[in-house]
Amino acid sequence: MSSLMAEFIGTMILILLGDGVVANVLLKKSKGENSGWIVITTGWALAVMIPAFIFGSVSGAHFNPALTIALAAIGKFSWAQVPGYIIAQMLGAIVGGALVWLTYLPHWKETEDKGAKLGIFCTGPAIRSYGANFLTEVIATALLVFAILGIGTQKPAEGLSTFVVGGLIWALGLSLGGPTGYALNPARDLGPRIAHAILPIAGKGDSDWAYSWVPILGPVVGGVLAALAFVAVF
Repeated sequence: MSSLMAEFIGTMILILLGDGVVANVLLKKSKGENSGWIVITTGWALAVMIPAFIFGSVSGAHFNPALTIALAAIGKFSWAQVPGYIIAQMLGAIVGGALVWLTYLPHWKETEDKGAKLGIFCTGPAIRSYGANFLTEVIATALLVFAILGIGTQKPAEGLSTFVVGGLIWALGLSLGGPTGYALNPARDLGPRIAHAILPIAGKGDSDWAYSWVPILGPVVGGVLAALAFVAVF
């Protein structure tokens, strides 16, 4: 039970900080308005790193169904634990999205751009091309999972590997985040998208469910392929 609670709270913190930095940049009259992509990618790197420091020794700090499934696919995690982890991650992501909405409560009404409001909660393509968007998520998540597994083979000073993973997330955002907003994580996208759909957000538009399969399936496929490649190499 402690591992499930860790996955719930860790994913909640991840979304609160990650979607929070996007809200800070995109919402009108926020003090961080228009501060740009570097701020967003930095915020997301820290959003992953901080809960990983807290909960790494409790649950392994997955916070990501794609990583959970990939680890199970190569025998590094029990399939019996996968459903519980994914449920905890999804619920944490929904709650994290709700907390972002509450944190910036007066700013939704001030912001007219419905697309910007949706982009705070979930990813969307810069150019909508489902095949290309799917491929981007496969590639980016494959690199994420392969690198995490590779980092895990090292014996750095305590806590240093988590810092390196934060750098990995930052690099992925800077280098590969442009086409799709680098979901890398089905819970990171679907949970807050559900929050966007159910919350009474002032002036919101639709939740773009037509695109939602891309950041769900792309990361899962990429994660599993990377895990299998890692086993083949190492």
